[in-house]
Amino acid sequence: MIRLPAIFAAIAAAAPTPTATGDDGGRWPSFRGPHASGTRDGMDLPVAFDGQTGEGVRYKVAIPGLAHSSPVVWDGRIYLTTAVSSEPGATFQPGQYGDGDASDDRSVHEWRVYCLDLETGEVLWQRTAKRGRPQDKRHKKATYANATPATDGERVVAMFGSEGLFAYSTDGAPLWQKELGRIDAGAYNAPSYEWGPASSPVIYDGKVFVQCDQQEGSFITAVDVETGRTLWRTPRDELPSWGTPTIYPGGERAELVTNGSNFIRGYDPDTGEELWRLGGSSKITAPTPIYGGGLIVVSSGRAPERPIFAIRPGASGDITPDPGETSGRSVAWSKTKRGGYMPTPLIYRGNLYSLNNGGLLACFDLATGKEHFYERLPHRGKGFSASPVACDGTIYLAGEDGTVLALRAGDSLEVTATHQIGEPLMATPALASGTMLLRGQHHLFAVGNRGPRDEPTPKRP
Repeated sequence: MIRLPAIFAAIAAAAPTPTATGDDGGRWPSFRGPHASGTRDGMDLPVAFDGQTGEGVRYKVAIPGLAHSSPVVWDGRIYLTTAVSSEPGATFQPGQYGDGDASDDRSVHEWRVYCLDLETGEVLWQRTAKRGRPQDKRHKKATYANATPATDGERVVAMFGSEGLFAYSTDGAPLWQKELGRIDAGAYNAPSYEWGPASSPVIYDGKVFVQCDQQEGSFITAVDVETGRTLWRTPRDELPSWGTPTIYPGGERAELVTNGSNFIRGYDPDTGEELWRLGGSSKITAPTPIYGGGLIVVSSGRAPERPIFAIRPGASGDITPDPGETSGRSVAWSKTKRGGYMPTPLIYRGNLYSLNNGGLLACFDLATGKEHFYERLPHRGKGFSASPVACDGTIYLAGEDGTVLALRAGDSLEVTATHQIGEPLMATPALASGTMLLRGQHHLFAVGNRGPRDEPTPKRP
């Protein structure tokens, strides 16, 4: 007799996992790249790199202001956002600490969008989306530009929380802007705290999807990428959250998957209709849903739950497992006390990796949920906010202390290299055209091997 778990494992193994390759035109269009996977093979990155000595670093570009947003890439151009304070010495506080205090910087800011040449780091254009005093406070560890922009190769869409949603052509022409209202994202159990939003926009099928979970009036919306016109807006009975929605393209139907404290949910991306919901998450959710091997994986890291759920697509209704059960209708498997607080998990070569802020890394067989290891990484104590990325058999973990750990992908924990960048790394790296882009506190670092493609390129008019 064939047991049901074996059948499910076989189905999952047969389904493809989204892994970008080096021949896709160098596109990393949104948070965590294509399909939010965080992976790209065929990169041939340097074995050693150092942001202070310049070893393995093609260029280093100073970026004004503060931002935790990641760079995105499309066909040789980098797009990134920042918020520039008028207060001298404005900063954020990295590290692990328990208080939820806000920064006292409420000075006039400029919210900017930058475009750089991927080969040279040259700034091609810069636009100021808005100038004024922030409508919200921000957590002292956060910035006013937490959300990663998104591009479809024709437009660049930047989300600045309560300041609004802004769209530009890839040549920098303003296209439209949209007010979303004040987004009051902070501690669910202490409403006076204001931490600021971080959910990033996603572009799919001509629509921009934005998740706005807050103290009251949470919603998810789709707007037309060409005009900014609202296509649908669905209320959400949710606490504040910080995860980015993900599109699972599926076979028979696409699903717009969102993380959330009350429920993890799947929506119809065409209509905004809720398709399914799953309870049992934690009270603070930040990781982005991912998928691979025929499963959708959603996690969160606040104690005591700290869950990881492996969900079968195509679900309907309430798919929450019965009390005491770790699987159920449309839930292949689940774990508690293994989810990451900030970093999004990573699916790579049949395994699922879950990183917590404090440096504990768990690895599971994606199909079955079998735990391969759960161990502490060697790091200097400031922890991790950036999400893991992987290429060519190596997993990269960018730490808040400015260290990038390289791990060999597999069933055991093996650190193969430690790279020093020299400034805090809060943003998730981007991988495109043989280059890993690391967004530091003050600079953008382009890590890559030098070769013929690095010959000087003509400046664009």
